[in-house]
Amino acid sequence: MVRSPRPYSPLAGPGAQSLTERRKAATQLDIARAACELFAEHGPDGTTAEDIAHRAGVALRTFYRYFRNKQEAVGPLLAGGGDAWRALLAEEDPGTPLDEALERAVTRSLTDLQAVEEGLEVTRGLLRAAATDEALRAVWYRVNQDSEERLVPVIARLAGEDADPLGVRLLAAAATDAIRIALELWSTTEAPVSGPGSPAELAVRCLRELTSGMPLLHGHPARAASQRSDS
Repeated sequence: MVRSPRPYSPLAGPGAQSLTERRKAATQLDIARAACELFAEHGPDGTTAEDIAHRAGVALRTFYRYFRNKQEAVGPLLAGGGDAWRALLAEEDPGTPLDEALERAVTRSLTDLQAVEEGLEVTRGLLRAAATDEALRAVWYRVNQDSEERLVPVIARLAGEDADPLGVRLLAAAATDAIRIALELWSTTEAPVSGPGSPAELAVRCLRELTSGMPLLHGHPARAASQRSDS
């Protein structure tokens, strides 16, 4: 069975999910696992929504309650990686150099034992399938867009209230694309999940290339805002 690299869990505090919400999330994840298994076994063309529902142990109408088509069913699994790395970045203290915080969170999320053993190989298989399936690629791009938008407030908190909003948005886009590009490149190879050529190594390389000229990463977070006002 394919397991989620980052299983959904109840939230603590006032924003905690209700029991109904947790059950819905669990059902979505069961369907996503089934879709991943069947795509790996038969490819998207050889898999139907009925097949996925049967493998997940749910009625077809339940499948369509959560997903419009078979490709969208993998969304919860693909989104799990982004959820994990944003959570790791959110653990960093405000004032921590952003380049260090980003690289640390990216590396931790892509070398975590559970992610390595479960999530990365699942992602590799899905990205290979997406190369010939436009609808599956659309899900992948949408998941990344959602992740980028959710990353903005995390970076803004770390950067400080004086940080240039444009710089924050650009950094969120660059960090998201660094991971996306790394995973896409890695999925086309037989490189291992750790060490040279691994997602973690490629992601850090991409991150450094994409952010090397960003003022937000070089000096005080307010520098970008002051540069903007002086121009």
